Amino acid sequence: MADPYKILGVSPSAGDDEVKAAYRDLARKYHPDSYVDNPLADLASEKMKEINDAYDKIVTMRKGGGAGDIPYGGYESGGSQFSDIRRLISARRVTEAEELLDGTPAQLRDAEWYFLKGSVHYTRGWLDQAYENFTRAYQMNPNNREYQAAYSQMQWQRQTGRPAGTGYHTRQGSPVGGCSICDVCTTLYCASCCCDCFNCC
Repeated sequence: MADPYKILGVSPSAGDDEVKAAYRDLARKYHPDSYVDNPLADLASEKMKEINDAYDKIVTMRKGGGAGDIPYGGYESGGSQFSDIRRLISARRVTEAEELLDGTPAQLRDAEWYFLKGSVHYTRGWLDQAYENFTRAYQMNPNNREYQAAYSQMQWQRQTGRPAGTGYHTRQGSPVGGCSICDVCTTLYCASCCCDCFNCC
């Protein structure tokens, strides 16, 4: 493989933030969604793979060295590695959020990644895809209350066929009222509590 720093267009002495910013800029530029029905789609796809591989190699090298890790999203110890994506979803900038999610190397896609991917789909009204991703997040980390609530709510919604508050869409891409990740989480959590109560009866 070619020099990963050269692929991202940064110096080996570049800081973690600079490397991450370069990766994100290139990921946005070459994301497959930008090349639909474009004769350059195959080239863009190859470039995207090269960018992901280069970024992954740098992350691995820096982790192996002990210092200078570049966790995706730039989270501090104890924080979310996808905090920037959460902010985008909260601001209803779901297209940008999904671009960053899709640009995440496969080996960095943890339970939170699937939860946020589900949140993007839920916000868009793509409930089947949301259910699949919330289920995956819950299966990967069943002790996380956020993932439990999302999974329980989607189970309830699929069983009853009823919408769940502000985040529901009547048809693809047509929201009923405003919706943010906070609305989604609040609705899902409240419905989960209701389900727990019903199960006790």
